[in-house]
Amino acid sequence: MQADFHIHTTASDGRIAPSDILLQAVQVGLTHISITDHDTVDGLLALGAKPQQAGVTVIAGIEFSTDMPDCEIHILGYGIDIFHPRLRQQLTLLKEDRVSRVRKMAAKITALGYPIEEQDIVEVARGATSVGRPHVAKALIEKGYFFSVSDVFHSLLNRDKPGYVPHYKLTPGEVIGLIRQAGGVSILAHPGLVGNDQQVRYIIESGIDGLEVYHPKHDVEAVDRYLSLAQGQGLLVTGGSDYHAIPGRFPERLGEFLVPNNVANLFVSRISGL
Repeated sequence: MQADFHIHTTASDGRIAPSDILLQAVQVGLTHISITDHDTVDGLLALGAKPQQAGVTVIAGIEFSTDMPDCEIHILGYGIDIFHPRLRQQLTLLKEDRVSRVRKMAAKITALGYPIEEQDIVEVARGATSVGRPHVAKALIEKGYFFSVSDVFHSLLNRDKPGYVPHYKLTPGEVIGLIRQAGGVSILAHPGLVGNDQQVRYIIESGIDGLEVYHPKHDVEAVDRYLSLAQGQGLLVTGGSDYHAIPGRFPERLGEFLVPNNVANLFVSRISGL
């Protein structure tokens, strides 16, 4: 099994369309993928929501942003019913709030001396239904104000920076419950990036089903730590590339980062049993 369970498309902040992701997956020999766009399932809808396409099994997924007092927690949902009424209702609210947030960020950033219009950001998003800070950053770069996305975030868009605007988010517990209602399992995304293992344990206590142990930004020590934690708590173990197709950001190509075969097999067996 050749698997990658964390992939973003142009439906959110990835740079490759869902159909082209599927084509690339076939070309590099992936057998199982999951499209996990931020707060949207439109990438899956664009593929027709078929579980098997061109010899590749596509597991329905999503990545929710949730809020904690001092950090943002990302929670992945797998095996969800993307047509579930409660899920679709929440995704509509999130989409509407993202549009409002972009408008507020444009006004705030303009007042800080970087004139930018909401339409500039929308054009950069190129039809994405989940517009966010990466699109704002790209629009600012295209205007020549900054050289890189990291420069924009460090100067304006991180939580403690002057251009940041909070947006509507569910709590971790609410997201876990919503994923469960939609028939899926919940996974804490890249726990090593949370920056606080007490928060990780809090999410586990909130009822999360598993941990994304294997991630490009987890070193060997982090993998060992979260694997041990997941096994000790009887949690699912999974992983993925967090692929956005961003030049200079590993992995730059699909298939360069894979989930260990034994982990992928166990995870797919669990998802198949839902």
